[in-house]
Amino acid sequence: MFDEILKMVKDQIGGNPQVASSLPAGQEDEVHKEIASHIDNGIKSEAQAQGGVGGLLDSLKNAASSGSPVASAIEGGLVGSLGSRFGLSPAITGAISAALPGLLQKFAHKANDPNDPSITHDSIQSSLSGGLGGILGGMFK
Repeated sequence: MFDEILKMVKDQIGGNPQVASSLPAGQEDEVHKEIASHIDNGIKSEAQAQGGVGGLLDSLKNAASSGSPVASAIEGGLVGSLGSRFGLSPAITGAISAALPGLLQKFAHKANDPNDPSITHDSIQSSLSGGLGGILGGMFK
């Protein structure tokens, strides 16, 4: 699932010339991975809060609405991280934050599209249970 999110981030951010040209030279991939990581973690947290994949996808359908809890939760940590790790200006982190609702909606659309096998309910569930299994496995070592 992370790879698909990363691909969407690269398409979205790379497609915005203002943002793409403002990323530190040679660190574009790291910035994209940082954004994708925050989205991936936010999606996993939201799935737990919403009771699974169905609740997650329902909440992401409305991600473009102002004050989306999913987008807001991701944005909070992402803006600080991009500013501190990569020295991105508030204007650039703001532009990246503005892209989050669209990315989340695109994720939900892909997951609900039976003709798009890139993200499926099963792949999301697998990612969620894999993450939980890894956490629980680490607790019992």
